[in-house]
Amino acid sequence: MNRLTIPTLEQSPAASRPLLDAVNKQLGVVPNLFRLVGNSPAALEGYLGLNAALAKGALEAPTRERIALAVAEVNGCDYCLSAHSYLGKNLAKLSDAEIAVNRDGGSTDAKADAAVRFAVKLVNERGHVSDTDIGAVRAAGYTDAQVIEIVLHVALNTLTNYVNVVAETEIDFPVVKAEAA
Repeated sequence: MNRLTIPTLEQSPAASRPLLDAVNKQLGVVPNLFRLVGNSPAALEGYLGLNAALAKGALEAPTRERIALAVAEVNGCDYCLSAHSYLGKNLAKLSDAEIAVNRDGGSTDAKADAAVRFAVKLVNERGHVSDTDIGAVRAAGYTDAQVIEIVLHVALNTLTNYVNVVAETEIDFPVVKAEAA
């Protein structure tokens, strides 16, 4: 059961409704996360704004999903793990084997492996990474701009992980349970 209210679209604050309508137009559905965050129109606007901006960034969608899966696993967020397992498989076309490796903090793709490992290090070390850590992600071919985007994807995913863990958001995707927490 949710610990925080997940309003219906009609119950959502008036300022959140146009944003939720846009989500519905884009996805064909409004997942519980969006309606939950929509309790605060300012929070919803901020989340959607950062999400949309990062989608235009230099990191490819499969790498963004790999990072989301790794971060959700480390943070023990079943909601985000379920959502990104579904999105990773159906939108980013990640294989089941790749999703499993992502959940373990790596990737079968050498370049993406460096990004995912760096993302996990960021979560585990709360941002206090070493010069060697930054050197490894650069050596894999990531630019400084992409390193910044990895950091922001970790922050964005940590944000949704924490919201969903706090709220105990009802999962509205095929359920996947985190092994870590």
